[in-house]
Amino acid sequence: MAFTSVLAGLGAVTPSNIVSNEQLAHMIDTSDQWIRERTGIEQRFICDTLETTSSLGLAAAKLALQDANLRPQDIDLIICATSTPDKTFPATATLIQAQLGANIGIAFDIQAVCSGFVYGIGVVDAMLKAGQAKNALLIGADTFSRILDWSDRGTCVLFGDGAGACVLRAVDAEEANGKGVLANVLRADGKYADILNVDSGASSGSRVGKLRMEGQAVFRHAVTNISEAIIDCCAKAGKSVDDIDWFVPHQANKRILDGVARRLNIDEAKIVVTVQMHGNTSAASVPLAFDVAKKDGRIKAGDLVLLEAMGGGLTWGASLIQL
Repeated sequence: MAFTSVLAGLGAVTPSNIVSNEQLAHMIDTSDQWIRERTGIEQRFICDTLETTSSLGLAAAKLALQDANLRPQDIDLIICATSTPDKTFPATATLIQAQLGANIGIAFDIQAVCSGFVYGIGVVDAMLKAGQAKNALLIGADTFSRILDWSDRGTCVLFGDGAGACVLRAVDAEEANGKGVLANVLRADGKYADILNVDSGASSGSRVGKLRMEGQAVFRHAVTNISEAIIDCCAKAGKSVDDIDWFVPHQANKRILDGVARRLNIDEAKIVVTVQMHGNTSAASVPLAFDVAKKDGRIKAGDLVLLEAMGGGLTWGASLIQL
């Protein structure tokens, strides 16, 4: 029997603490105008001391399960995409698995930074099609506020915290009637690791480290790499860019979204933009935006949706899903 991976549920959460550009202007040398003009960001959500990547991921997972009308016991694969795990080990996915009570099957983390959720779609899709699981829970969760250098106005204004999750089910390809994940394109180029990274870690230093980024270099690579991934993903599925109903991009920076749209001549009305309210939430970015557009009625059953992202590594990719 041939299986396809069908999206069955979606959920997302943000911390309760909202930090506006005006609030940041009282902390560092910046202004609301400076941030908006360069990024499109107006606010971001920041965790309090009791909130963690796993607590956000757990909340998003529960919403996705509810949307899919499934119980935790029905899930036999949990993948958490994160760069800010609660602990070096065990995997955040196992912590969420235990708190859900979904103690069967497989649970592990993947780390592809802002591309993590798109990478996760590719991994889940492959495992479901291979018959290794029936009901998968994919979580993208990050708390980048914990790794920011709050004296660096070029980076600290960009990021926020959040989590999103989706449920993907293995369905007989004939019964799916064309629904499901149609194509995935995943890429990486490690020679650019230094332009977006955290400057220390468990094996190279005694501290967690802080996020460092060469913004202009990241921008150039993002527009080029994301555009190529979109074209390749559409071609792999036998579709054109014009066939896409909705583009759900990683919400890194409004300039990047605009640059990709210009390069591929994409109608901006088809692009889900939430960067103004969330900032860059890394692996949570794509599912957060997806959830917003689904809840407000823009994205609906029958739509052809393309997810895309680029992150540190460099990593990047795209996934095409027929709802």
